[in-house]
Amino acid sequence: RGVTSMLYLDHGLSRDFTSYEDYYDSNQDEDAITYFVLANKLIHQSRPNAITIAEEMSGMPGLGNKTSDGGFGFDYRLAMGTPDFWIKIIKELPDEQWNVNEIYHELTNRRAGEKSIAYAESHDQALVGDKTIIFRLMDKEMYFHMNKDDQNPVINRGMALHKMIRLITLATAGGGYLNFMGNEFGHPEWIDFPREGNNWSYKYARRQWSLADNNLLRYHYLSDFDKDMVSLIKKEDCYAEPFPFKLTAHEGDQVLAFKRKELFFVFNFNPTKSFADYGISVDPGKYRIVLNSDDMKYGGLGLVDSTMVYYPVKPGIITSGNQYFLKLYIPGRTVLVLKWEQSRKVY
Repeated sequence: RGVTSMLYLDHGLSRDFTSYEDYYDSNQDEDAITYFVLANKLIHQSRPNAITIAEEMSGMPGLGNKTSDGGFGFDYRLAMGTPDFWIKIIKELPDEQWNVNEIYHELTNRRAGEKSIAYAESHDQALVGDKTIIFRLMDKEMYFHMNKDDQNPVINRGMALHKMIRLITLATAGGGYLNFMGNEFGHPEWIDFPREGNNWSYKYARRQWSLADNNLLRYHYLSDFDKDMVSLIKKEDCYAEPFPFKLTAHEGDQVLAFKRKELFFVFNFNPTKSFADYGISVDPGKYRIVLNSDDMKYGGLGLVDSTMVYYPVKPGIITSGNQYFLKLYIPGRTVLVLKWEQSRKVY
């Protein structure tokens, strides 16, 4: 948040930025703005491959635009509201009240033309005094039930939601995605550096990377899923399109579907309902599952056959808009990613 502190004469403290007037009210520090522009020019001229990222919370326009376009010259800005959003709904809402429209809006609420880095959690959650997403989902059960042979409902819920939260954050991002110090495999504890308050202890000044390498525990499922989801987004060059395209968001069912390039993402956040033959309006073609959070190789229940090939069906009645529907079985707390392929076959 250091960028925000420099941008404003009052350091942006105790203020809400709710309109564009808040960015152009003579409270801006012109010396700091000049510094950022010159610093980014110097960095990119001397190191063309360098990347600069702004940690800025006010939403200052132009921060992530090129200096040649009148911007500050940062390559990316951090989507700083996302981690707070996830913690808020996990803490305050039961699973049945997670609103898929609200989730989609929060994750795509960004200014066109500026690239941003999305992340599910940051140091605010990882440091002592708060809890990581995985620890909020599982709490003390993590210490006793992460063995593969131990089927625990709290752990099963946490595993499923942790995969969904990370993938939807990645899939809706506006240019980049950031893992943070072990959340890619669900690190169970906080970070606490030696200080007077903990008697200068090093006990929690660590990240236990070995947990992800232990095949007797479930952590490697989360790590394997992370590797595959990031690889898929990179392979398909999803960020070449600045925004995803929403296909459906049913608040009652808690089902959200959107597309990006040739990938179709279908999220069922419903904690109690699985849906058979769930219809999603799509383009005609052939669809294959390329990522399935419920796959047993990711610690899921294996309720969906990932080898299935799907063809959209055309209803017998006249409908407005797209008349082809993909019929899917979507288990609760599961995300399926399908890839479109061209095909002449239509049912």
